[in-house]
Amino acid sequence: GLMSLEPQTGHIKAWVGGIDYKFFQYDHVGQGARQVGSTFKPFVYATAIEQLGMSPCDSIIDSPFMIHKGRHHVTADWEPKNSDRQYRGMVTLKRALALSINTVSAKLIDKTGPEAVVNLTKKLGVNSEIPVQPSIALGAVEITVEDMVAAYSTFANQGVYVKPLFISRIEDKNGKVLEEFFPTTDEVSSEEKAYAMIQLMRGVVDRGTGSRLRSRYNLRNEIAGKTGTTQNNADGWFMGLTPDLVAGCWVGGEERSVHFNST
Repeated sequence: GLMSLEPQTGHIKAWVGGIDYKFFQYDHVGQGARQVGSTFKPFVYATAIEQLGMSPCDSIIDSPFMIHKGRHHVTADWEPKNSDRQYRGMVTLKRALALSINTVSAKLIDKTGPEAVVNLTKKLGVNSEIPVQPSIALGAVEITVEDMVAAYSTFANQGVYVKPLFISRIEDKNGKVLEEFFPTTDEVSSEEKAYAMIQLMRGVVDRGTGSRLRSRYNLRNEIAGKTGTTQNNADGWFMGLTPDLVAGCWVGGEERSVHFNST
């Protein structure tokens, strides 16, 4: 599933619901919500920037971390591990998101509380049911490609959410305009905080999990982004942002037991 839109207008530029409509009549953009993995993390960072006044240069310790039973209504002790099982000590927020460090996301949601993260995610236009649990910090939540692209577009559009728009106008055969449609907008965040999020996500592409865009594909333009995978590589995500285009891509099997051999 892939969707691409213009963040300033909400105009949808590409909508690919699957690999071949002849065999798969299921829309993996607007219909099929899948686990988003680490592509959820920017919503946690955005909440920390919004609520705690943090910036990309602020430091936080990457170390083993546990949220104990009872705190934030968790029913059992929760101790997230980093995917590479390493801990790096003091890191900036920018480096933590670039390397998609799990302990840092968990510490941030512990500070803000999961309710605040859910509230911001809803304001960003995500319609999925999101559990009010700290584990959402690592992306244990199912969201459609359409909602993810619309939410990320808010960061590229200086903090203003624009609802995705399929049709701009309808004309009759003589060119007479029968109906016109205009974007629905909502100011979610300030321009400064949206800019901080873009700076964080530029680190992902310049020096992080999305750096193959630079090293392998030799793309030199302004790009921000976020990668995401779920357990055992059943879902693979990439969210990409440029100043005038935001795109999101999900790959996986229609059957959830299907997974890739490696990241």
